[in-house]
Amino acid sequence: MIQSSELILNPDGSVYHLNLKPENIATDIIFVGDPDRVEKITQFFDSIEFSIQKREFKTQTGIYKGKRLTVLSTGIGPDNIDIVLNELDALVNIDLTTRQPKENLTSLNIIRIGTSGAIQADIPIDSFVMSQYGIGLDNMLRSYIVDEVTHPGIEDAFITQTQWEIRKGRPYAIACSETLAIRMVSDRMYKGITCTIGGFYGPQGRVLRLPIQDVQLNSKMDHFQFNGNRITNLEMETTAIYGLSALLGHNALSLNAIIANRATGTFSEDPTKAVDELIAYTLEKLVE
Repeated sequence: MIQSSELILNPDGSVYHLNLKPENIATDIIFVGDPDRVEKITQFFDSIEFSIQKREFKTQTGIYKGKRLTVLSTGIGPDNIDIVLNELDALVNIDLTTRQPKENLTSLNIIRIGTSGAIQADIPIDSFVMSQYGIGLDNMLRSYIVDEVTHPGIEDAFITQTQWEIRKGRPYAIACSETLAIRMVSDRMYKGITCTIGGFYGPQGRVLRLPIQDVQLNSKMDHFQFNGNRITNLEMETTAIYGLSALLGHNALSLNAIIANRATGTFSEDPTKAVDELIAYTLEKLVE
């Protein structure tokens, strides 16, 4: 039995952070970072059956063109992903009454709709990027036993090609769900590797008042290659989502609207429009 200190439930029986019960979620789930973005998606639903928010975690479940979907905001960063993925898995794969894992496990389909900055000059502002792989530079997943889902060849190549300072921790590389990638792919999608980073300023090479450990890291990532794959963009959640989903038996895919290009120093004139177009694209692909 899982102790109450390890799987914390609220007095109403919902999981601690998300405030959700098993019946509140669909098996197809869209992640967004910003709680305000949840309703940018659910405004297109035919009906909404459930809505709740606790802290940065806002959840709405409803019907879109006959398909039951959940939209959930994760907040920012891999630490939040650790909370969200473990609690979602508990909702479908742990009996919350007996506190025992279920014999028959449920696999969730999780698609992240995010915004990101491209690091390749040829990836235009307002385009879409599909993360075929994620490289995590945040160390969160290293708290788990990860060897069965990681790609050490990519990790070793990244360490060598970027002259990675290993005192910052060993990067981890995880693939997306091939099943979801096939459903979402089109000629509109750029594909590549997404770097997930545990901070926004120094960890992503931004310098305000503090010097950073490697001022050339972004340039090195620009030129990284592995079997024809290159790093396309930087953000703060994807690889953590891929890693925990793979370990727990769920399907995960990350799609990003590119609202900035670090290589050209440009920013979208209408980032809201780019995100809205990605939302519409994703919803239609989900119901095809």
